[in-house]
Amino acid sequence: METSLHRQLKALYAGLDDRQEVKLGGYRIDVMRGAELVEIQHGSLLAIRDKVRRLAEEHQVLVVKPIVARKTLVRISENGREVSRRQSPKRGTLLDIFTELVYFTQTFPHPQLALELRLVEIEELRKPGHGRRRRWRRDDHIVVDQRLLTVGEAHRLSSAADLLGLLPSPLPSPFHTAQLAAVADVSRGTAQRIAYCLREMRAVEAVGKKGNAWLYRVRRTSPGRTRRSA
Repeated sequence: METSLHRQLKALYAGLDDRQEVKLGGYRIDVMRGAELVEIQHGSLLAIRDKVRRLAEEHQVLVVKPIVARKTLVRISENGREVSRRQSPKRGTLLDIFTELVYFTQTFPHPQLALELRLVEIEELRKPGHGRRRRWRRDDHIVVDQRLLTVGEAHRLSSAADLLGLLPSPLPSPFHTAQLAAVADVSRGTAQRIAYCLREMRAVEAVGKKGNAWLYRVRRTSPGRTRRSA
């Protein structure tokens, strides 16, 4: 079922003369803006990886990826009445995109593909799950809808080099994932995913090892929007 969040983002990207929910080559396209196809994906990029790869062979494609920076959890009763609301402790950042990009290393960069990140604030409506008995546990719920409250500025990624711009500080040269974790203020596991994406998308290259840790260096000449075959 389409959420209000998805509909609101489609409306944000569709102009007066643009078409929504267009059938093209066996696919349904969220927004067609002239020659550009816009796909809005709140879920995993893995779900649209093959679709995007095929569409980008013949069309200019923009994948819009909203990242939830803040979420208000709204509990509603069976009849739709609001019971309570609270802020989720989870906070999304732009670096969350690397968790998704591990599935896109053979799709991006591509000369006809761009990714656009938007930090959003949403509210999520939940009702009691079917497994409850006497009272509603926090983990016993069904998500009814998600609604867009605010949307931040767009961060467009068109090349491998653009990925480096998501990091808050320059990287040492060479660097390993412990240093990357410190620079980006993320866990070592997250830093390893970031390094994997940067390497596979050719923003950085492996230049040796220090102990058991791989050392990486930013490529001097960016591969830009070079297409990589699957």
